[in-house]
Amino acid sequence: LNDDQNSDSDSSRLSESTASSSDSEYSRQSFNSDSSSKPSSPASASPPKIITFDELMAAARNLTDLTLAHEIAVNANFCIKHEDFPQNSFAGTVKQIVHKAFWDHLESELNEDPPEYEHAIKLFEEIKEILLSFLTPGANRIQNQICEVLDTDLIRQQAEHNAVDIHGLANYIINTMGKLCAPVRDNDIKQLKATDNIVELLRQIFRVLDLMKVDMANYTIQNLRPYLQRNLVDYERTKFQEILEETPSALDLTTEWIKESIEDELSSVSDESSSSPGADSSSKPIISPTLVLNNSYLKLLQWDYRKTIPETLITDEVRLQELREKLNQLKIIACVCLITNNMVGAAIVDVPDFADQLKRISVPLLEGMNKKTFDLKEALNAIGVQICSKVNRSLTERGLPTLNEEMQSNLMGQIAHIVEENNPVSSLIDKRIQFFMRSLLALPSFQKCMPTMPGGLSVIQTEMEFVGSQYASIVNFNKQVYGPFYANILRKLLFPEAPMGKAETATPIN
Repeated sequence: LNDDQNSDSDSSRLSESTASSSDSEYSRQSFNSDSSSKPSSPASASPPKIITFDELMAAARNLTDLTLAHEIAVNANFCIKHEDFPQNSFAGTVKQIVHKAFWDHLESELNEDPPEYEHAIKLFEEIKEILLSFLTPGANRIQNQICEVLDTDLIRQQAEHNAVDIHGLANYIINTMGKLCAPVRDNDIKQLKATDNIVELLRQIFRVLDLMKVDMANYTIQNLRPYLQRNLVDYERTKFQEILEETPSALDLTTEWIKESIEDELSSVSDESSSSPGADSSSKPIISPTLVLNNSYLKLLQWDYRKTIPETLITDEVRLQELREKLNQLKIIACVCLITNNMVGAAIVDVPDFADQLKRISVPLLEGMNKKTFDLKEALNAIGVQICSKVNRSLTERGLPTLNEEMQSNLMGQIAHIVEENNPVSSLIDKRIQFFMRSLLALPSFQKCMPTMPGGLSVIQTEMEFVGSQYASIVNFNKQVYGPFYANILRKLLFPEAPMGKAETATPIN
């Protein structure tokens, strides 16, 4: 991070040069083209090689860099947090014991006659290095001052003559920290100035320095984010290419992911052909690479995230999992509203915004659906009880007869059965959600409007459009970054007999 911040002018020049190459150039690459001839395209297939430990570690470092850069760029709320071990945990207890022993030993040394300063000098040396790490290039005056005041050789000579002004050194450190810290740390600096005990003061100095390290990291991240956002496509593609060169198997899961979609599409085409009279069963079916890739992305909305996700989607795994969980919750809400409307719609037809009232009942009871301890059947039973109560209260207010026990039992039973496999209402809503998402992916990337919302989803339309826009954003960016890699895989799977030469026709990847 520090290297990237050394020169704003260098960053500016780099961003201007990379911005001139349009991402759309990569989306126009042909599935039949030799993508290895392009500067940012994946390497062509090579014979298996033995991976050394160093190569494996290099690939791991690249993956860490890629994931971190992606998170900084796409997550505006990403920041480093200062976290410590819980005090009641084993690790927290061990740390507390070790730290107490260290500071008690330091206090006993300083209370000797004459005092022993060796451990204190090492602390001053460490503090000096931390303070210097906060400085920006060109801050020569304060750098020289820190080195002069916290010169450990000089302090050691003073210690030999029992002439160390340890309180004076601590006050200089505190004043310097006050000049370098973020405004949020001003109160911490005031508390340091009010601390008299030298050992406690040194302990608290290190605590505040740790906080200042986090502040500096977040400040750097904040400044780095615009640069990463401008250059993230090229950066991620280059980093993944490095991973692929170090680990040739780094696309195995991605290949299987796409292969499954091809098999699903072939099966679908085969079923259609067999049901169509006069169809030529001997002709080879033509499959759209774009359709295959979009169907692959749709699988992520029903992915079992206990399994390893395709390599090219690791950076967005958490976001995709959250979208899947949110869609599951929205599906339940839509099912509840559809069942209620079908059974008692005539009784509540005149009640304004009754569907929204049902949604407000369901949402709190479905919070935490993704947790292992969550009991969906119990939550659905509770939703059924509250909806019956809500319907009866509405009927009573209008002077109409309430639902009898049989109708209430039937309504609650149908709501509770949503959780069952192959439930017809759940299957219907799921198909309509999938249809909406498929329609969203089929839109041109420049088109900002939403597709028509399928019937039965109007009660969750606002939420569906929000989730859909997040999902489309992830997918479109992923296509930009990994399009050449997907093109290679699709070419080999769909057109194995095609020559590995230059493209004859340009098939867009988006």
